[in-house]
Amino acid sequence: MNGLQIEHLTVRIPVSPHEIVHAATDVSLTVPAGTVTALVGESGCGKSILAAAVMNMLPAHARSHGSITVTTGGSAVRILPPHDHRANVRGRLTALVPQSPVTSLTPVRTARSQLQETLDVLHSPKTCDELAERVGLNPADLDRYPHELSGGMAQRVVVAAAVAADPVVVVADEPTSQLDRALADHILAVLRALADEGAAVLLITHDLGALLRTGIADTIAVSYASRIMEVGPADDVLDDPWHDYTADLLAALPSRGLRSMPGSPPSLTNLPDDCVYHLRKPSTTFSGGPTHLVTLGSRTVRTRRDRREL
Repeated sequence: MNGLQIEHLTVRIPVSPHEIVHAATDVSLTVPAGTVTALVGESGCGKSILAAAVMNMLPAHARSHGSITVTTGGSAVRILPPHDHRANVRGRLTALVPQSPVTSLTPVRTARSQLQETLDVLHSPKTCDELAERVGLNPADLDRYPHELSGGMAQRVVVAAAVAADPVVVVADEPTSQLDRALADHILAVLRALADEGAAVLLITHDLGALLRTGIADTIAVSYASRIMEVGPADDVLDDPWHDYTADLLAALPSRGLRSMPGSPPSLTNLPDDCVYHLRKPSTTFSGGPTHLVTLGSRTVRTRRDRREL
């Protein structure tokens, strides 16, 4: 199957002799070509490290186990452990839409010159104007400097750069976090269009409200404290969450009652070996001992090993 395959990915980042950040723990996730998978969860739960891992941009001192593979046309390319030809991977097989376009663009060069540089490096036959139109940007806006662009315009410029060589996998890391609702919905529509054209899109976001509004996602994966809590078809997860954490996230939305999440996300430094959501919600029966992922049909949920029924 073409697309992105993450298998049993664990990432540990030492920050001192006695402190280790548990950035990702035994994460497995599949993003088929032509679909959008939304990875959701609160800030600080380890979502963005997956973007770095897929792009082979983990910190130099990070320790990782597991594998990341991109498959296209029947050929599989290993991203992690590192592939020998990384320059042929980034931009061509995988591309990143960063969280902050303003800090990703050079302030003293026009958007056009920066986009053209990307095209030249990737040897793409496309033109800047063609890419601008693809992402819903007026080509004339490319002749502006970054400070002359609105947040939505700047975000569309970096999306255009990401798709310059028609990558197999597009990773969008919180691409709407600094945009108002209208602009956010437009960027999500662009990402949906990229998936409809055949890309495998991994959308990393904490904005469940936008997923409800736009229906962009085919699949939703829920992350908490470096672990996957739940995965399933988007409509099923949003309408009938199985894990208590997913249910609490949804209940915190204005449209679902605006009930505060219990407690606060834990630090990822020196996490215990088991899921820790019970420390925030003692009443949960999904956490509080050894856990594992259970798959029933098209859905997967993390639950305690001693729990006899979902």
